[in-house]
Amino acid sequence: MTTKLFHVSDVHFGKEDPAAIAWFKERVEIERPDAVLMTGDLTMRARTREFEAGGAWLKSLAAPVTVEVGNHDIPYYWDPIRRFLIPYRRYAAIEKMIERPLDLPGVTVVPLKTTARAQWRWNWSKGSVSPGALRKALALIDKAPKGNLIFVAAHHPLIEGGTKGTAKTRRGEHALGELAAAGAHAVLSGHVHDPFDVPVDCNGWMVRMIGAGTLSKRVRNSPPAFNEIVIDGDRFETLVRTQGGEPKHAISETTAAGAL
Repeated sequence: MTTKLFHVSDVHFGKEDPAAIAWFKERVEIERPDAVLMTGDLTMRARTREFEAGGAWLKSLAAPVTVEVGNHDIPYYWDPIRRFLIPYRRYAAIEKMIERPLDLPGVTVVPLKTTARAQWRWNWSKGSVSPGALRKALALIDKAPKGNLIFVAAHHPLIEGGTKGTAKTRRGEHALGELAAAGAHAVLSGHVHDPFDVPVDCNGWMVRMIGAGTLSKRVRNSPPAFNEIVIDGDRFETLVRTQGGEPKHAISETTAAGAL
């Protein structure tokens, strides 16, 4: 039995690509994946109307959905009261989807928060894994059904995946090592707007770093795209789906993960 996930990211409502989001919704309706994993930056400026539009779109999808918080989903620097005191008030439209763990046939999806309201550096858009966020993810991995593949969903790549955009996630390498030691098989992310699937050796345990493209107008090296992840037993493959009728194509360097 195979399990199929659609991994989408960085839709940026406010700068969304209407044709791309309509195309994605159509693909979900026709192909019926087991779940949709949205790895952050649903909005462009965390405005109420952007969350309402993004929430309506997510709720219209014919599949279970889990959503990570992206750096664009927190009120910006010029709105310090909301950023520091009530950063998540506008999430009401998608509250039940935020950081939602999922247990699916053969796979458990575990959320990991990588955004921060403030950091000791100028660029607060970059990733950061707090000790509390890591502990929460590790606890969920510990509770996962035995034998399941463990997919961790975050917004920022924990280490760089060779893309033009960067995450520079603080404590990301440490977090990746801890997640690997706990048995995670893959970390899914967004932020950089280009897809990748890179295996990483963490002391004899291979974790796959998988990044999705964007469905916004803010494209970089790739056209609007999302990932289709097909899981068959203990192996899984990442296929990139691009808008415009191009055939889907595999980007996985390997279909394996786990002990080397």
